[in-house]
Amino acid sequence: MTLLLLAYKSLKSRAVTTSLTIFSIALSVMLLVGVDRVRQGTQAGFSGTLSQTDLVVGARGGSLPLLLYSVFHIGTGTNDISYASYQHFRDHPAVQWTIPISLGDSHHGFRVVATDDNFYEHYRFRRDHSIQFASGIRPEGIFDAVLGSEVAASLHYELGQKIVLSHGLERTSLQNHEDKPFTVVGILARTSTPVDRAIYITLYGDEAMHIDWKDGTAPAPGEEIPASKIRKEDLHIDQISAFLLRTKSRVSTLLLQREINTYKGEPLTAIIPAYTLQDLWSVLGYADVALSIVSASVLVVGLLAMLIALYTALNERRREVAVLRAIGLHARQIFTLFVMESALISAAGTAVGLTAIYLLLWLFHTPVETRFGIPLAMVGVSQRVILYSFGVIFAGVLLGCIPAMRAYRNGLIDGLNAH
Repeated sequence: MTLLLLAYKSLKSRAVTTSLTIFSIALSVMLLVGVDRVRQGTQAGFSGTLSQTDLVVGARGGSLPLLLYSVFHIGTGTNDISYASYQHFRDHPAVQWTIPISLGDSHHGFRVVATDDNFYEHYRFRRDHSIQFASGIRPEGIFDAVLGSEVAASLHYELGQKIVLSHGLERTSLQNHEDKPFTVVGILARTSTPVDRAIYITLYGDEAMHIDWKDGTAPAPGEEIPASKIRKEDLHIDQISAFLLRTKSRVSTLLLQREINTYKGEPLTAIIPAYTLQDLWSVLGYADVALSIVSASVLVVGLLAMLIALYTALNERRREVAVLRAIGLHARQIFTLFVMESALISAAGTAVGLTAIYLLLWLFHTPVETRFGIPLAMVGVSQRVILYSFGVIFAGVLLGCIPAMRAYRNGLIDGLNAH
């Protein structure tokens, strides 16, 4: 205990050098642990976005793009699928429920998702959490809209407000549906998923917006069909972007997936979300390894900085070591003292780094989700983080043995003769 107190006071007497060394190690630990926590948090966030959905179905194409644009609202689909094909599988005897999704419009950079009541009834996230309303009701009229919590908060919209949707996904669009404004009838409770960053309308509302469009071209001035003259019975849904489905039994999931992928009516792709997410992690795994290598390199630099600081200060502490030897400390105790100092520095740097990275993750996980649309769940201390922490401290102790060995070998007379 006396040696530990002595090591602490020795470090305290060199507060500036000690603080800089602790800071360099803390920064290294922040990078190393931060990469791991961001990876784990991103995986947990993405995985928790969609639950209890067995298949995601879209036009023939890549499985990863289909998952990204239909569930996470990242990217765009290359083709739509016919509503007749959707109805065919919606009424399939192996299907429990389906959620149709139609994309293609936006509002101030937020995606517009056309769907039906099944979305509010069956969509699940974070295992068994369902869609809840913070205020208002589901959209019932053709031009009713429901806002995700982030949309309402960012744009300061309230119930009853009129909004104009834009054609396309650009933040600033030149083609607005000004002649067919929507009315906000509901605001969803926060989910911390991409659901928060979208505007939800009915499939009929999506058709009504484009009823006077031909081949993706807006009508000429004066040729628009007024919203007041559009009736639900006049609308016919032809296409949607994708749909989610849940089977009545897990056994039938693979059989139904094969049936959809070989469907002769039109080329379709059915994916299992969990498996496709694994493909995403494998793609991102190379970046994770690269960042981990960079972080580990920074950690090595931080530990070497500690070694340099202790070794450089050793020459100035020759008289201090000699005095300690003169008052009765054995050479082994001097060795232990230097090792304790390096252990205290590495432990303090590790503690500061861990505290800082978890604080930063807590402060910025919501802005990251809002700004970049990447779900970043808060995750606890993993075995890897514990391993990193003990590894840093152990490496610090090993490096501390180098100046400790030199101090151990310095003789009493050598220290007393030091100037």
